[in-house]
Amino acid sequence: MSFDVAADAYSRFMGRFSEPLSYLFAHDAHLSPGDRALDVGCGAGALTARLVERLGVDQVSAVDPSESFVAATRERFPGVDVQLGAAEALPFADDAFDAALAQLVVHFMSDPVAGLREMARVTRPGGKVAACVWDLAGGTSPLSTFWSAARDLDPVVVDESRLPGVRQWDLIDLAKEAGLEDITAPVLALAVPFSTFDEWWEPYTFGVGPAGSYLAGLDNERRVALRDRCAALLPQGPFEVVAQAWSIQAIVR
Repeated sequence: MSFDVAADAYSRFMGRFSEPLSYLFAHDAHLSPGDRALDVGCGAGALTARLVERLGVDQVSAVDPSESFVAATRERFPGVDVQLGAAEALPFADDAFDAALAQLVVHFMSDPVAGLREMARVTRPGGKVAACVWDLAGGTSPLSTFWSAARDLDPVVVDESRLPGVRQWDLIDLAKEAGLEDITAPVLALAVPFSTFDEWWEPYTFGVGPAGSYLAGLDNERRVALRDRCAALLPQGPFEVVAQAWSIQAIVR
């Protein structure tokens, strides 16, 4: 599994979903002018963009463990403090932010509880920690059709349904274990249109994330079979993919 890819590849793979998700996620965070916010696991900068729009470049910082994503986000937002680092060891001082947010990151943390605890550490008392993760276990994520087709062809395939945080209530349990309080859990839902099946399929060939790595590891015959199975599960003409994400908002005490 790899996110050590060009930012453009990630944006073409997940950006059509992460960009609209970022609007919903940032809106639900209820940030106020003057707040300082941290984007944890900023990736190609979808959420960073929303934070900059709401707060201004001087009020936003971002961090990611991928050098290519850090470089791309620095180029995209020259005034934003973008650091290389992992969620479990954030390179920021205690109480440095009014809010720390992680979009589509918790399930890829090596230690989600430690990551959320670090987000709380760098957030002032009374500030907010927020996170969201696709519903990868419940069948309403952008990747659900791909993994459903993969399981049809290989029932023992290791998909993303067992990652932490991808089931309803998982994020709440992780947040409580990290010591967060006053937790609310809004559900974020969106729909993304596609003109053709090929438009939907091509991003999987970029090798991004668990799905891209899985596809890249198949021989040509199995790759074609998986593509055909996905095509059979989706409409032939223009269609929409409806996606849902679990989220939490919590207060630091």
